[in-house]
Amino acid sequence: MAKLFEAIQFERLSLSNKIVIAPMCQYSATDQGEVTYWHEQQWANYALSGAGLCIIEATAVQPEGRISYADLGLWNDEQRDQIKTLLSKVKQLSPMPFAIQLAHAGRKASTDKPWQGRGQIPENDPHGWQTVAPSSIGFGEHDAPPQALSLEQIQQIKDDFVAAAHRAVEAGFDLIELHAAHGYLLHQFMSPLSNLRDDEYGGSFENRIRLTLEVLQAVKAAVPEGYPVGVRISATDWMSTESWDIESSVGLSEALEQLGAAYIHVSSGGLHRMQQINVGANYQVPFAAQIKQKVAIPVIAVGLITEPDQAEAILQNAEADAIALARAIQYDPRWPWHAAAALGAEIEISPQYLRCQPHGLKQLFKPFQH
Repeated sequence: MAKLFEAIQFERLSLSNKIVIAPMCQYSATDQGEVTYWHEQQWANYALSGAGLCIIEATAVQPEGRISYADLGLWNDEQRDQIKTLLSKVKQLSPMPFAIQLAHAGRKASTDKPWQGRGQIPENDPHGWQTVAPSSIGFGEHDAPPQALSLEQIQQIKDDFVAAAHRAVEAGFDLIELHAAHGYLLHQFMSPLSNLRDDEYGGSFENRIRLTLEVLQAVKAAVPEGYPVGVRISATDWMSTESWDIESSVGLSEALEQLGAAYIHVSSGGLHRMQQINVGANYQVPFAAQIKQKVAIPVIAVGLITEPDQAEAILQNAEADAIALARAIQYDPRWPWHAAAALGAEIEISPQYLRCQPHGLKQLFKPFQH
């Protein structure tokens, strides 16, 4: 059997294959951070894809933690209840587990939708607010400076991650991913480019990773025993100056493993506007491979992995334990079906689709087992 279609375990959660739908912001929530019909059709599409796991988009633990005014939130019970209703409907379509990525955007918050320019929206605009960060250093050249967080505000953010984790479990999600990547708040604390603090959350490597570790510890303590909590990281800032790099990420990953992280999801970049990323096929895979050599928990590779043979080779070469797809599965929502055909594997699909088995191929489809 192709390794891509072998099962994998994230703590107590078993996936039928190693294809993970990566979290992708849809910028389609209401101004109150609530789901809309867009999410209903999108999640249903994911459920029928044949992937082993879907992680829905970055979901804010505070109103000020949204990237934009159109981001999902999980800071109140009304949001939880609407998500629970939608998730219960979607889970009738397939047994595929659904996860949620909990996030806080920090200084990269209060922006417009990408297709409307993505620029920062000023605080006095109805769709804008005062951003926060480890230090008062803006992301964009013309951004208003964020407010440096006090220790009391940091504690509130930790408490809000915990409250959102409780709601995620109550809503029916099977896994939580903590967003510590792409230049958002937890990543901002880790990088010396954005964190100039001189207290217990700044300065040394141990101090800069403290908040991420504390959030993981607090969330793990809040969810049921064995409930998986993974972490997505940026392996490097892609900067030539002193910054967050792969060596830092290896050290962080080892610490996260010790605290019970279910996996490490390895992305990169997003912290600094002057980053120089060498974009190309598999461009982030070497980072995942380096981390995999140092930890025993599963490592997920992501980033311009678009072809079945490419994904399979990463697993065969032991560079990662699972493959996350983002733009590739947006472009081809049945990517797992086509990967199974290309690799000669079998995949579970909804029985309503069994008759579309391609002519001339060996048995490819089998019905979902609920």
